[in-house]
Amino acid sequence: MIRRIRLLVSVAIMLVSALNIKAQDGFSRSAMEIVNDMSPGWNLGNTLEAVTTWTGAGLWNNLGGLAAETGWQSTKTTPEIIAYVKSLGFKSVRIPCAWAAGHISDASTYEIDAAWMARVKEVVDYCIDEGLYVVLNDHWDGGWLEEHIKDSNPTTIGTNKYILKTLWKQIAEAFKDYDEHLLFAGLNEPNADLQSSTNNLIQYNQAFVDAVRETGGNNAQRVLVVQGPSTNIEHTCNFMAGKMPTDVVEGKLAIEVHYYNPWQFWGMEKDESWGKVFYYWGAGNHYSGSQHNATWGEESDMQNQLQMMKTNFVDKGYPVVIGEFGANWRDLSSLSGESQEKHNQSIKSHYRELFRLTKEMGGMVPMVWDTNYTSQNGTKGSMTIIDRSHLTVFGIYAMEGINEIYPRPSDSGVNETALPSCSASPLYNLQGIRIPEGQQPPKGIYIKKGKKYLDFNR
Repeated sequence: MIRRIRLLVSVAIMLVSALNIKAQDGFSRSAMEIVNDMSPGWNLGNTLEAVTTWTGAGLWNNLGGLAAETGWQSTKTTPEIIAYVKSLGFKSVRIPCAWAAGHISDASTYEIDAAWMARVKEVVDYCIDEGLYVVLNDHWDGGWLEEHIKDSNPTTIGTNKYILKTLWKQIAEAFKDYDEHLLFAGLNEPNADLQSSTNNLIQYNQAFVDAVRETGGNNAQRVLVVQGPSTNIEHTCNFMAGKMPTDVVEGKLAIEVHYYNPWQFWGMEKDESWGKVFYYWGAGNHYSGSQHNATWGEESDMQNQLQMMKTNFVDKGYPVVIGEFGANWRDLSSLSGESQEKHNQSIKSHYRELFRLTKEMGGMVPMVWDTNYTSQNGTKGSMTIIDRSHLTVFGIYAMEGINEIYPRPSDSGVNETALPSCSASPLYNLQGIRIPEGQQPPKGIYIKKGKKYLDFNR
């Protein structure tokens, strides 16, 4: 009888745990410990950040609606996509999100549209259900704040702080029961490049932290990520070192910067009078006779930049979220005298080196940018990692570089064990079609919680 009671209690505990996946799960770990568990990281890109217009007319209205998700790219986010992201070895997902631009149901109170909030929660849930960490932010968002950081008028700053806190209190309330796998990031790339504008940014960072903490619940100890000026490493170290927000709890803050460097390699589209596009980056990857070899911004510069963040923040107890990182993979087939092979290796080396250095230094998580445009786009290039509509890797050289530092769960990505049941969590075939619970699928390879299983037991 005692054994039976113990068994029933154990089963009950397991059921509660399974059903309450977002409930408080301790929150005992520091921001440093969590960030060290988040690499490699991946970005959902502009998916939930698309706005109806590039002008201020897109602010404080509900014109974006749920259709905004496919406004700037063509694929709606699904559980299958996130499961595939997990299968590639990624451990965290950054979700850039718009709120003010096209998703406000009441402009007088800055009320976020309920349907939009529900959709964002669905996408967050896809990630949490796969055991991934999530960084949810207020992205560019029509530039309502990020383009006005430099405005030092006290009245303007006061109004903007009020709006920022109003938005974040709503977001925080909606997610207050989620466990420590969910992190909040206040902004994206706040436009500040001097100490004066950084001083304004410091006030906004503090307003964000205060707003989230005031909502209580799990938000009282959630890891919060604040942004450096323009998320530029040099500006952040020069103007914000030693000026992190005050917090009611210790060890729960992180700093965000982005790494797009050098511009001539990752994003420059054509040669200019002042300099050439870099097609080749890194030791052993320069192409003899080409005018497009990198002349700066290579391995030693990358190491120096990251070391600055380590010295000024990681060593002071503040981990670093490199919220965006990437380089355009280009099609050089139309050019004579250039090497596609050397360029491919340059992309691989660029990604590998950043992940290698951050892993060695510790306290940093790079999160690769992904546009979901499956075209190499000629010499302009593409920063797409995953073809979401086909669940395949498009940016193969970037992925190879990452996997040399963070290998996928297995070489084949397939667990050669008996096929698990599709109860508790869903089972999908390789076409992304969900297998109904109780149905016996034919022999083959199936995906469950981001892992592939070879069904050989029948």
